[in-house]
Amino acid sequence: MRVLVITNDSTVFLKGGLCSAKEMFGGRVAEVRNFCDRLSNICDVSLGIISGRFGFVPGTYVIMPYDEVTDCPEAYLELQETKDYATKINVLSRPFDRILVFVPKMMMAILLDNDAFPRKVIAVTAEEFKGEFEERGWSWYERSGARIGKTNADKIYDEVKELSKGITSGAYSVSLPSRRRRP
Repeated sequence: MRVLVITNDSTVFLKGGLCSAKEMFGGRVAEVRNFCDRLSNICDVSLGIISGRFGFVPGTYVIMPYDEVTDCPEAYLELQETKDYATKINVLSRPFDRILVFVPKMMMAILLDNDAFPRKVIAVTAEEFKGEFEERGWSWYERSGARIGKTNADKIYDEVKELSKGITSGAYSVSLPSRRRRP
């Protein structure tokens, strides 16, 4: 099973120069990064970060520290207008079986309004989204920590573990045709 975990950046930068987005941030991102490490014991997991300077980037993307950290609803909207992170998430998340999302309430609203998720979602977010998540058959958990919370992390881990029993490969299976050799 392939899982994409999405969060947004933090004001806490761990590095002063170039490094992967996954390693750049401390603070609340550390909780998500640690959860990804835990999930890697049961599935193939990738981390993506919505960055105030670069928009949506894979956790392996090399970035540098910056001043444009998004920390309010207006900044989330401006970032969507300039970097269109919702479309990038939609495109880049297609090969994954599940998308786990740990972002602030207003950023979640932007992602939902812009159809960012082509796959089933598991998220820790505001209660106002619970009904929409249930209608779509997605999993919703109430926010109870910096990003995830220990109780939610345990429940989500168990859910992903159970789901991974029925999925042995990625969302897409591609077979390339064999090349014929000329005689």
